[in-house]
Amino acid sequence: MADVHDVEAQLDADVGQRQRQRSRQPSVSIGHSNGLTSADADDLLREYGLNQLTEQSKSRWRLLLEQFIGPMPIGIWIAIVIECILTNWVDVGVLLALQFINGFVGFYEANKADNAIAALKKSLRPTAQVKRDGQWQTINATLLVPGDLIALSAGSAVPADCEIITGTVSIDQSAMTGESMPVRMNPGHEAKMGSTVARGESEATVTATGMDTMYGKTAALLQVNDNSLGDLDRILLRIVINLLVISVVLVVITLTYILVVGGAGSFEKVKEAISFNVVLLVASIPIAIEVVVTATLALGSRELTAHHAIVAKLTAIERLAGMRVLCSDKTGTLTMNKMQIQDECPTFIKGTTRDDVILYAALATKWNEPAKDALDTMILGVADIPRCDTFTQVEYIPFDTDRKRTESTVRSPHGQQFTVVKGAPDVVLDLCHNKDAIRKAVELAVVDLAARGIRSLAVAKTNEKGQMEMVAILSFLDPARPDAKETIRRANKYGITVKMITGDHQLVAQEMAKTLALGDGRVVSCKSGIIPEIDLTECQGQLPDTLGDDLGDMIMDTDGFSQALPEHKFIIIEALKQRGIITGMTGDGVNDAPALKQADVGVAVEGSTDAARAAADIVLTEPGLNAIVEAILIARRIFARMNSFLIYRVAATLQLILFFFIAILAMHPNELGPPGDASFPEFWTMPVIALITITVLNDGTIISVAYDSVHASKRPQVWNIPRLWAMAATLGLVACASSLVMLEMALTSWQDTDASVSKAFGLEALTFQQVVVVMYLKVSLSDFMTLFTARTGPDPFVSQRPGKLLLFAGCLSMGISTLFSLYWPFGSEGAPIPVQWCGFVWFYCGIWFLIQDFLKVVIFKVADRRAAKHDVSSADVGMGPDTWDAL
Repeated sequence: MADVHDVEAQLDADVGQRQRQRSRQPSVSIGHSNGLTSADADDLLREYGLNQLTEQSKSRWRLLLEQFIGPMPIGIWIAIVIECILTNWVDVGVLLALQFINGFVGFYEANKADNAIAALKKSLRPTAQVKRDGQWQTINATLLVPGDLIALSAGSAVPADCEIITGTVSIDQSAMTGESMPVRMNPGHEAKMGSTVARGESEATVTATGMDTMYGKTAALLQVNDNSLGDLDRILLRIVINLLVISVVLVVITLTYILVVGGAGSFEKVKEAISFNVVLLVASIPIAIEVVVTATLALGSRELTAHHAIVAKLTAIERLAGMRVLCSDKTGTLTMNKMQIQDECPTFIKGTTRDDVILYAALATKWNEPAKDALDTMILGVADIPRCDTFTQVEYIPFDTDRKRTESTVRSPHGQQFTVVKGAPDVVLDLCHNKDAIRKAVELAVVDLAARGIRSLAVAKTNEKGQMEMVAILSFLDPARPDAKETIRRANKYGITVKMITGDHQLVAQEMAKTLALGDGRVVSCKSGIIPEIDLTECQGQLPDTLGDDLGDMIMDTDGFSQALPEHKFIIIEALKQRGIITGMTGDGVNDAPALKQADVGVAVEGSTDAARAAADIVLTEPGLNAIVEAILIARRIFARMNSFLIYRVAATLQLILFFFIAILAMHPNELGPPGDASFPEFWTMPVIALITITVLNDGTIISVAYDSVHASKRPQVWNIPRLWAMAATLGLVACASSLVMLEMALTSWQDTDASVSKAFGLEALTFQQVVVVMYLKVSLSDFMTLFTARTGPDPFVSQRPGKLLLFAGCLSMGISTLFSLYWPFGSEGAPIPVQWCGFVWFYCGIWFLIQDFLKVVIFKVADRRAAKHDVSSADVGMGPDTWDAL
């Protein structure tokens, strides 16, 4: 059978032709119980193409063009136009260089991010059970063709438009029609691609694939492309707008001041003033902000995939970082999902042996097909299959969450027909004609087993009168995963509360909670009425907004919930969300899909049904809780990179714009410089090339933030804009103050007094052109050093070793800035500075870097302590010491 990647490559050349709209073809091979042959399937695949929707993707040229027409590039184009009007052709060339450098770097990162997202989508493609060459096999659903015979079962996605030919299924079409109730379909009905099987099993023949399906034709009309980054989009927009407003206001003030105080009599002066302020505004715009965030998320999604967590939606990364409560199903996540049948087998029909019970249980499966779940795997693993083959299965009704049992009508070798049932003991008991007589014995047997953590499976059959009789209780264990207890302890260490939600008996759940050391081991039964009964169908998912107040405290004080139904999971998640707690939910079945979709972060565990995967934000490819916890820690590291970058970018802008604003208004070079030296102008200024060089080197350095080595926070991380601005303002103001002090020292370097710093350090007097270069070096070094203190948050810069690429990029940029200051290649507006001054600037910046880092640590330790005292109940409402709004 052809591999999907080979087929994609083979068919790529004629993709346009094969995806053309065709009229619906009649079913191929309908009634052929053996399905298509591989040769026929390959021929049909070449004719109809891959079974996938053709997405409206951007061409590389369009992606490149978009890098030059966004809000920030337009700002640079406006600056270029202004410079052209003023005929400052050198500045025009410099700004064009800046525009193209940022544009091509942005294109490279955006293209890389698109490729990463495409790879993620490809890895999430569903599979299909198809009959080829007379054998059932699992293939990539994109390889289906019209005429294929496929199997549909509860939880699976309908992989193409198909006609039901056997069995009865309930199809959930809410994704297409908005109808919340599943639609019952019998042979002759047509199920549509994009829907899922809610319950039942059937065989169907594919009638249309890809863009020929109804779903494909609808998608062709809509062509919706959702690349939303969630809260991050709003965060970036707010930051950019705020910085732009601050920069515009200050630039307008400085320009007005220069024109009013300096006089507007000379056209040259007016032109220089406008030119300088325009470029200053461009330098203050966070041009690379979107590039860095895009690169960080793209790299982060690949890192998550490498650790067995596929991100279905990028918005999940930031929510994953802030998760405080993880509601975990038990089977397969906390346990091995490898059922082990036990010797104990209480029987209720005289003369029944354990082997007889296993036979009846096996007859309540499709024993000639691969097992559908862990229970069937356990039973068929110990059953006598040849003995089962002597029976004929007349009808089979699969398990679903409403019936909680499987049912099979079989005919014995002697022609006797009867029905066998296996399922939850309480459900099967209610089917039995003598339920009142045996209820106490059944319940005692179940409780006795549950008290030891052993689970129960009831088996019943009809007698010769057609009455259902309880045969026995099969006992089995699903042992806890060896790493589950340690993983839960690790999760708690990082501020993640794990709550177990299971459909098992209360005593089984209590024993598992005790085994895993799950909190205080408090487990409540959802059947006790502690969770209200709400019909989700009637309320259409619109739950009362009082659930958080009514149930929040109880849920937070509870470590596990037993005998939980799908609606109970949904209500628990909604109550936690109403309390402002970012909540995750794990699941694998079709019954888990509503809760997965409702959770802030839905996690489909390994081996999940298509319905669960479609509803989830994260899809795991490795079993167990450890993969989830590791994904949360990776998400926190991604969040830390983005947060530290935004702090740095705001701080760098504040340093630059405030320094020039104060320097122009308060520090006049002709007054501080040597008397009578006409080279010292009335207002402080810096060559355009110097500002642009700072911007380009900064942008080149901060892209490496995406590769930085950071520690995962031990607390859930959520966006806190007041705190971000406070930290950025602290760093920016300290850097600004140090720049102003350096400017005064450089301008007064000619003074030969005992208080003169230049005299104390044996530094020679500077010309104004050398002062310009000194300040260029100072601002450059301060910017780069600020990055290294911003990246550690409220902790000292030595608390975390930077990533090798970031360290290299930072050192390279500082080295280039130093060489420029010593050899200044950019014209007569600046001049090379002596080596002694270069060394002094480095020493000076290093001292101020330590001061900056120390003040940051002190201010934020005190503030965090105050915030924690102010909101002692923050842990109950999903917030923490990072809640600065209280201050």
